[in-house]
Amino acid sequence: MNSKNPIGVFDSGLGGISVLHTMHSLLPNENLIYLGDSKYNPYGTKTKEEITKRCIAICDEFIKQDVKAIVIACNTATSACVKLLREKYDVDIIGMEPALKVACDRGNNQRIAVWATELTLSEKKFANLMDRFKDEHHIVKVPCPKLVRMVEDDKLDDTNLVESVLKEYLAACDYKNLDSIVLGCTHFPFYTKYLERLCPNIHIIEGSVGTTLHTKDLLEQKGLLNRSDEIGSITWMNTMESKIELSKRLFKMLEVEA
Repeated sequence: MNSKNPIGVFDSGLGGISVLHTMHSLLPNENLIYLGDSKYNPYGTKTKEEITKRCIAICDEFIKQDVKAIVIACNTATSACVKLLREKYDVDIIGMEPALKVACDRGNNQRIAVWATELTLSEKKFANLMDRFKDEHHIVKVPCPKLVRMVEDDKLDDTNLVESVLKEYLAACDYKNLDSIVLGCTHFPFYTKYLERLCPNIHIIEGSVGTTLHTKDLLEQKGLLNRSDEIGSITWMNTMESKIELSKRLFKMLEVEA
């Protein structure tokens, strides 16, 4: 294992590209492998056992490619099996959880909606996180399955459809009385620009920066941070070969918006 070994990043499909983009921006020298599991998307409607089976298969593939760390760029997969994966593999496994603490740290009595998949919101991992803050803040859980599907189905350019679905979820959380919306699924940052237009007074919060900085800290501790002057590579993989071109387009879209 050395500093030039790649970091494996995976998601149930294409949402984790939002995390991949942040990692490439903040850690530009790192070599990254992105694996989207689009053939088995969505994870949010599957059982923990089904999700765990898929995550093990993906991590096994990453281990074959000598990755130095694995980032679960999926809140649902993290909720389902991050503990088991950390016990099973010798490399660091970095998971994600909704950035609720970031929203709560903005001040007293914050009014917050957490948008995520049904499984993320129903798991004990999120319940424990919410228990830390619910007495001091008003927190609403909003499952948003349609937002996952629109990214996977390449519908982000259909402005009317996207705005209609977003307005549906905004109405579900009484958004005019909110301080923040926490995007608790990695598919959801693709809607940030839409949300900023629809509700400009609400803070939109997601967790990819925190995940990237945590990954950096872990690599530094082990002397595995890539400090070369070369820009790192991105290797694209997907369980549906036809999704790779869309993956690259979504990545470029985020570059344009950055």
